[in-house]
Amino acid sequence: MDNTGDRIEKLYKNYEILSDAKEKIGEHEAEYKEILDAVKGSAKEKRLASQFIGKFFKHFPDLAELAIECQLDLCEDEDTQIRRQAIKDLPQLCRDSTEHTPRIGDILAQLLITEDSAELLQVHQSLLTLAKFDAVGTLTGIFSQIVGGDETTRYRSFQFINNKIMKLEPEILTKVVEDFIIAEVKKITLDVSSDEFHLCMSILNQTKLSKTLPGHVELVTLAAEQADLESDPGSLASEDESVERFIQCSTEAMPYFSSQVESTQFVKFMCEKFLRPSVWSLIGAADEQHQTQLRLLKVFAEMSAFCGTLEKAAEKVEAIYEILLEYMPLPPVDADLNETPSFQFSHAECLLYALHTIGKQAADFLTFPENPAKLKDFRSRLQYLARGTQGYIKKLQEAVKGKTAEEMKSEENQIKVTALKTTSNISTLIRDLFHSPPSFKSVVQLSWVVPKGKKAAQQQQQKQNESNTKAGNKRHAPITFDGNGKSAGDSKGPKQGKVGNSTGSQKMYTPPSGKYSGKLHRNGNGGAGGGRRPGGGGSNFRRGSFGSGGGGRNSGGKRKY
Repeated sequence: MDNTGDRIEKLYKNYEILSDAKEKIGEHEAEYKEILDAVKGSAKEKRLASQFIGKFFKHFPDLAELAIECQLDLCEDEDTQIRRQAIKDLPQLCRDSTEHTPRIGDILAQLLITEDSAELLQVHQSLLTLAKFDAVGTLTGIFSQIVGGDETTRYRSFQFINNKIMKLEPEILTKVVEDFIIAEVKKITLDVSSDEFHLCMSILNQTKLSKTLPGHVELVTLAAEQADLESDPGSLASEDESVERFIQCSTEAMPYFSSQVESTQFVKFMCEKFLRPSVWSLIGAADEQHQTQLRLLKVFAEMSAFCGTLEKAAEKVEAIYEILLEYMPLPPVDADLNETPSFQFSHAECLLYALHTIGKQAADFLTFPENPAKLKDFRSRLQYLARGTQGYIKKLQEAVKGKTAEEMKSEENQIKVTALKTTSNISTLIRDLFHSPPSFKSVVQLSWVVPKGKKAAQQQQQKQNESNTKAGNKRHAPITFDGNGKSAGDSKGPKQGKVGNSTGSQKMYTPPSGKYSGKLHRNGNGGAGGGRRPGGGGSNFRRGSFGSGGGGRNSGGKRKY
């Protein structure tokens, strides 16, 4: 105990000598070395050493490598308090010089995998402190882990940039820093998982790219490249990765589509690749409620509003029409006129909207000038769907009649409100298409699209919903009706599904092996391990010089620094 006390007293004495030495501090290398040696001492010695190493670091450049190694030893200590102290003091090595900032940024990025909440908070604070000293250097270190780190480190590094760095004040997040982030993120999107791509787009959305027309073009181009729109999906199997990739990339591009930034290439791909009866029947074949098909149709309907001029437009319109026929059956020969027929309204709304929106590019197609029988068939189907729609609207209106504002907030009644929007849209679209020749004048707002004015009020609720459900669950619940007053369960309509939240029965997308899973796939928070040594010790990160190689993409190793 006495020896420990003597060593602590010696540490304080060395601190005083170095503090008082001023311009002659370089002559006291021996005292600084004794401070570095204290990292092998008692807990109190280690905590003092951690604080003193950074304070005098700049005065001993010849001992810089040894000093960094000593600080890293403390970051790997078995004692949680010592680790937190060392992590807190780590940025001080870069307070007066940016020479080592990328390396320290790399080290701190590796520490993001800690499961200790207090320690993780300290890592975040230290990275933000480091960014105040040298933002580009700090980001260089973080991006080195995104390029060469394991899956967990990559994902958490993306999260840190998205949630923390992008929220920094303009004094730190300068134009130079923002340009650096944009350039690095654009390079990284060449090899990311789906969750990582979402974070990349979220990061870029917080930059100047989201505020200018050329920026919107760049973001849509990134999404198009990730969707691989030049590829041919070939013979699709159920839950094929190209379908999931298209849905996700279309969703990321959606906020940037406009009359000036068109969705034409996405619409073209959808019509040519997926809207073929032989392919369509395979998409989401394992989904009980045909969720994959509905998710695909929803993004297709939304983007069709921003479609420019299509080559061979009649072929694209025909592709939409052929799939629509599946959701718009002919009336049975022995149909009971007193019974309301059943339909899959959500799917029908999407396809009717796309047909109505894109159909104006080939208006003659829906008149079937050379085939009167086809025109008669089409009009018969429209009439039958209209009858089913009107019957359902009447029952829905009766169901919500007299309900208080508070009662209307319930999930069941909100589903009915959405169903009313869906069926009202279908009625409007049918009226236009039933004209001779078809009219394309009505303006319809898709039932699930929230008007821009209401978005701010719903943001908090949306965040809560997103934390509980993935794309394809609650907000993609199909609207169906069985004709007997039931809106869920044992419907007999074509390809029936349930109304409401199908979370319990929906099969979530699981990436298959192959090209897509290596380039763009769901992986939650990353799958690789890393982190603490067995027994709860330190972070066990790689040593070496910054940028000297490392594990590489998906290798399971970590980039050396």
